[in-house]
Amino acid sequence: MGRRALLARARLLRDIRRFFDRRGFVEVDPPVRVAAPAPEAWIDPIPVPRGALRTSPELQMKRLVAAGHRLLYALGPVFRSGERGPRHAEEFTMLEWYRARADYRAIMTDCEALLRFVSRRKSLKVGHARVRLSGRFERRPVVDALEAVGVDARSASDEAYSEAMGLRVEPTLGLGRPTFLVDYPLSQDALARPSPKDPTLVERFELYVAGLELANGWSELVDPAEQRARFERDRERRRMLGKTVFPLDEAFLADLGHCPPCAGVALGVDRLLMVLLGAQDIAEVRLFPDPT
Repeated sequence: MGRRALLARARLLRDIRRFFDRRGFVEVDPPVRVAAPAPEAWIDPIPVPRGALRTSPELQMKRLVAAGHRLLYALGPVFRSGERGPRHAEEFTMLEWYRARADYRAIMTDCEALLRFVSRRKSLKVGHARVRLSGRFERRPVVDALEAVGVDARSASDEAYSEAMGLRVEPTLGLGRPTFLVDYPLSQDALARPSPKDPTLVERFELYVAGLELANGWSELVDPAEQRARFERDRERRRMLGKTVFPLDEAFLADLGHCPPCAGVALGVDRLLMVLLGAQDIAEVRLFPDPT
């Protein structure tokens, strides 16, 4: 990492903390080693003795929301096995925040304000795209985005859904202004609340800038029975794929029954820095590469 990127990274971390501190959020530091990570089918934890390295601090932070803490954020490392490439690393820095008594619309508003705050500019030059940050960011339903490329989001297989999203939809998002892809099929999320307008969808969003996903957030599911059923669904998916199946986080499921309506989001800090610096490879903005 060159000096420009090193200084920009330090400034970004300061700006993130300044942004949330000014808005009354409390920074927390959830554990890095967990006994029971969320059993997401497509995200693989790195096993360690008596558990795994966290892929996200979500379950621990939602337990804090259930305990009565209203505005929380965490900033630190997360780990995902096998994620390597120009946009991926097995260890990366994640920003995650939660609002009690709020839904995903409030979190999207936070995202808009955060990008403007840390960029200190009205637009960004990312590759060949000039991305305008002023005004309301685009909101585009997932169903509409996939329908435009001939895919039915509700009935497509996981493989067809992922291929269409990765190859045909995502590269078109966030080119003139940032785009929120919103309202995902129920099958594509284990932790989000169903939409009151359409129970086949969940209140989830992903934020894109110049074709790069920066953040993934949702209105949180706070029904312990439904959450357990979704976790079991994804545990079975992992078994069928021959992946490690971790135990359920019973403490999380017990606390979830006390959790108020809330919403949260995870944002990749390294990818955000890529956007701010116009970098094309995540290695350009990290202090050290993953071990070989």
